[in-house]
Amino acid sequence: MTVVVKIGGARAVNPEGALADIAELDEDCVVVHGGSTAVDDTLDAMGTEPEYVETPSGVVGRFTDEETMDVFKMALPGLVNTDLVTGLQNAGVDAVGLSGVDGGLLTGKRKSAVRVVEDGKKKIRRGDHSGTIQDVNADLLDTLLASGYTPVASPPMLAEGTAVNTDADRAAAAVAGALGATLVVLTDVEGVYADPDDPSTRIESVETPAEYDALTDAAEGFMTRKVMAATEALESGAREVVVASANAERPIVTALDAGGTHIHPEALE
Repeated sequence: MTVVVKIGGARAVNPEGALADIAELDEDCVVVHGGSTAVDDTLDAMGTEPEYVETPSGVVGRFTDEETMDVFKMALPGLVNTDLVTGLQNAGVDAVGLSGVDGGLLTGKRKSAVRVVEDGKKKIRRGDHSGTIQDVNADLLDTLLASGYTPVASPPMLAEGTAVNTDADRAAAAVAGALGATLVVLTDVEGVYADPDDPSTRIESVETPAEYDALTDAAEGFMTRKVMAATEALESGAREVVVASANAERPIVTALDAGGTHIHPEALE
């Protein structure tokens, strides 16, 4: 079994436990990561305010202009990726860092604009520094895995010959689907909660369409994007998706056992 591990880029996510787990797992692993905190910190140091927008479906994401894109390229495949690869190497894992541009790992369509909601009104924001993943170079990942390496991948992606931003959760979903893998999405909470403010209401398993409807109803804020990514992963061939805490003592092992929220393909039927 192949496991794709998405490590979030939020400040509250500590990757150390996940890196230690990867070193001990018998399964092949592919790591996909974000880096929102690193991007925001760099922009802040430059005196630039990060800009986030909300889509009509309620998903909050970064608006990427030319300056932000340059920072994005420095922070994710540079700083964050290098730190994760270094941590894995120190744990005895032969890790290889990649961006979605390397070997055409993540390719797709460039967006010319995004639909947003501002002051309660739907608007079109022009901007061509983001894209939608349509293809994953699974052969590249399979080659690395077969040679004993652990790929560590991040956005940007390649669209029309240009490096552009793409959501890391959805990138992990695309990779998991292409590999027919189990996707473990590690974040700063223990799963999806029926009551977003009450951790005791964690949804443990989603196996039916009715349970899936309840899951989507419960997802709010940043969790909306993770449930959307889980759906895309399962629709494209992933075996299972688990949304779980990166800060558990054994985060990946716990997630693969009974921790987090387990979403199964039959829930989408």
